[in-house]
Amino acid sequence: MSIWFTEKQTGNFGITAKIKQTYVSERTDFQELQMVETEEWGNMLILDDMVMTTEKDEFVYHEMVAHVPLFTHPNPKNVLVVGGGDGGAIREVLKHQSVERVTLVDIDGKVIEYSKKYLPTIASGYNDKRVEVKVEDGFMYIADSKKAFDVIMVDSTEPVGPAVNLFTKGFYAAIHEALTDDGVFVAQTDNPWFKADLIKQAFHDVQEIFPVTRLYTANIPTYPSGLWTFTMGSKIHDPLKVKEERFFEMETKYFTPEIHFASFVLPKFVKDMTK
Repeated sequence: MSIWFTEKQTGNFGITAKIKQTYVSERTDFQELQMVETEEWGNMLILDDMVMTTEKDEFVYHEMVAHVPLFTHPNPKNVLVVGGGDGGAIREVLKHQSVERVTLVDIDGKVIEYSKKYLPTIASGYNDKRVEVKVEDGFMYIADSKKAFDVIMVDSTEPVGPAVNLFTKGFYAAIHEALTDDGVFVAQTDNPWFKADLIKQAFHDVQEIFPVTRLYTANIPTYPSGLWTFTMGSKIHDPLKVKEERFFEMETKYFTPEIHFASFVLPKFVKDMTK
């Protein structure tokens, strides 16, 4: 008998993966969590019936959420990751030698626990001495932080359950206060095929707060529609004006200096969402 998992990305469309085995299936204090092994994508983390990450394609999301803002800021030292309990974002952040401290704040400690066990290549950065982990509400943590971080990455789930507050104008305003005077932040803002309204709202909310606001994309096959967006807010630095000498060689599978700039070239229907 074959076992398949289907994420219903809309009421009329979904993505399906054949399951080899289930490692974990439980209700945490915050969400439904499954950790499974798939035939096509390797081990997969699922939260509230939505694919969060897989061993095969995780590098796209994690490289793009981390390196674009980190190269935009000229000297990132203190970095905050909100969400991202799988550890992929901090793994990428640690490739930047200027970074002295990475704080990860995730509300659900079970995500961290099971990612360390079943996604070790993604969670490989947790043992680095520069990493500090806090299991608490990222929304409240941001509210209590003032001019503390050079770069903030909001590596959240889609806006359901505990992540709802992470897509509000009030949260973006609090991020502005939590950043240093030349700080940069980025948030994943879902896909333009099914969540156009979310992207429009998020972009314009950020634009009202940050002098520099940019939308960029990446191709992530296990995320709804495969086309994913990120919204960047910056107090000073423009990702489109990063100088060539700012980039350095590191091990990546998706991100390159050329991709850094090309990711901001938007299809017209996506660009229209920023108007």
